[in-house]
Amino acid sequence: MELIQETADLSAYLTADEVIDHHHPLVRETAAHLASTVADSYAYAQAAYEFIRDTIPHSADSGDSRVTWRASDVLEQRTGICHAKAHALAALLRAEDIPTALCYQKFDMVHGLIAVRFNGGWHRQDPRGNKPGVDARFSLDGERLAFTLDPESNEMDYPVLYAEPHPVVLRALKAARDREHLWETLPTAL
Repeated sequence: MELIQETADLSAYLTADEVIDHHHPLVRETAAHLASTVADSYAYAQAAYEFIRDTIPHSADSGDSRVTWRASDVLEQRTGICHAKAHALAALLRAEDIPTALCYQKFDMVHGLIAVRFNGGWHRQDPRGNKPGVDARFSLDGERLAFTLDPESNEMDYPVLYAEPHPVVLRALKAARDREHLWETLPTAL
């Protein structure tokens, strides 16, 4: 699948906003700590990925009913669904000047992940979190995502790389009273 940038301006994939708030002190502190443990930007990207994947539980797996959507809130509250974890990872990567896009897949609901730019290309990563049957890995040499698509079930990849969260997804996250309510309102397609 060919990934398509929403905008040709690569700097759009480095910006901070209300959601990917990489200017927030907690995001900066976390990024600085992770950066101090590695030698280069490739190792940093993998460390940030593993930090989000492994230390921020997916709220459905942990039974946490809170809904987070802002990167700093994900880091502070230590919980989030796939979209929230993607926002947090994007913030950590952008904090270290690594272009990062948000991207999506369609299963029963829209699933969120990121794409990171290295070596002149985009590489999708899924920080959802592993569990039995899910073994996502950071990889620049072929995708190691959480889920395999079943085209016969109408599952699909969306090829667009967004600089900001898709408005339909963000609206559902912001409006959700709790995770149970979010499952009822999260879009099933973009």
